[in-house]
Amino acid sequence: MPYRPTEQTRRSAHARRAAMLASARRLVADAGFSAATVAAIAEGSGVSVGSVYSYFDNRDALLAQVFRDSAEHEYAQVATAVDAAAESADRLDALVSTFADRALRGRRLAWSLLFEPVIPAVDAERLRLRRWYRALGAGVIADGIADGTFVDQNAGVAASALLGAISESLVGALDPDTSPLVGDDPDVLFATTRAFCFRALGAVPPQKEKR
Repeated sequence: MPYRPTEQTRRSAHARRAAMLASARRLVADAGFSAATVAAIAEGSGVSVGSVYSYFDNRDALLAQVFRDSAEHEYAQVATAVDAAAESADRLDALVSTFADRALRGRRLAWSLLFEPVIPAVDAERLRLRRWYRALGAGVIADGIADGTFVDQNAGVAASALLGAISESLVGALDPDTSPLVGDDPDVLFATTRAFCFRALGAVPPQKEKR
């Protein structure tokens, strides 16, 4: 008689898989993708190395899933903040501010998601994430051009340039292997990046309270 998993065995299997992913996410958040070895993931989730391979084809597939889950969560926070704002300037402010603020508050994870050298399977997920942010930014900019908030330009290209500028401005502050660059005080970095993004679109940033 063929084996048929029960609801209990399915729940147990789901819980074990979730525990492995949670263990891997903790490792990545603490020390990057390079630290998320199968042995470390197994130890952190209380299973054997063999058990990990019974749930994932290989380490590449597991890490790609970890990146996808973490990246989707971070993107959702930014997109939710953007959607909650009504005016174009406020929507851009929400995009820039939420992205930069979350990166500066979770530096090691942000470095892993944005800059850490990674395996091809994870890099493919990173490229997909960049396309999401580009589409989000392009929508915000296109709406701002339509209502006269931003100067007329190609919204897609402007979104790519804007997001590249935000990410590049964070490199020195996020890199775990180097000391922060002069001028990378979080408040200064945040305010300068925000002002730069608005000027690049021909607009003035909304007034807001100091962080």
